[in-house]
Amino acid sequence: MDSKNTSGFTRRGLLGAFAATAVAAAPTYSNAAGFLRGAGDIRRIAMHSGRTGERLDTIYWIEGEYIGEAIREINLHMRDWRTGEAVQMDLRTIDIMSAARNLMETDEPYLLLSGYRSPQTNTMLRSSNRGVARNSLHMRGQAADLRLTSRSTTQMANAALACRAGGVGRYGRSNFVHMDCGPVRSWRG
Repeated sequence: MDSKNTSGFTRRGLLGAFAATAVAAAPTYSNAAGFLRGAGDIRRIAMHSGRTGERLDTIYWIEGEYIGEAIREINLHMRDWRTGEAVQMDLRTIDIMSAARNLMETDEPYLLLSGYRSPQTNTMLRSSNRGVARNSLHMRGQAADLRLTSRSTTQMANAALACRAGGVGRYGRSNFVHMDCGPVRSWRG
């Protein structure tokens, strides 16, 4: 991962980058894979945690470079809130989340239900929920469970599936979508 902090960018350059995203058309489902390969100059993620009350809205990629400080903030935000433990989240998962959000053409931040999960937390959750995988990608920092109030789980799952970049689980009864950077597959929970 290349990291670059914003000190290498001018204020004018950053403002120009923001302006460019405001006027650029959102990608369509048909070109989602192109977006993930870096067709966009800017990648942004916005989410909040109902458990901690924390909010995050950050640009984490500009012109082919991940921004180290923004990635560290994302890692902290997506930590296991039960243990406080944070890991390096897989950037492919963050890219899928960002691309899916762009495809849905929404400015609403994701509600993060689960990002990284420590082995202890995963074991505890497995003991009360048979839907929790023994070797969950959450424990590797490669998955996120997300919700949007402005989009249905079907819309969210379809956007993530359009990326063709990982696993997508639709949990309609619990009103969330699982996105990960593992093998391409889908399921309903």
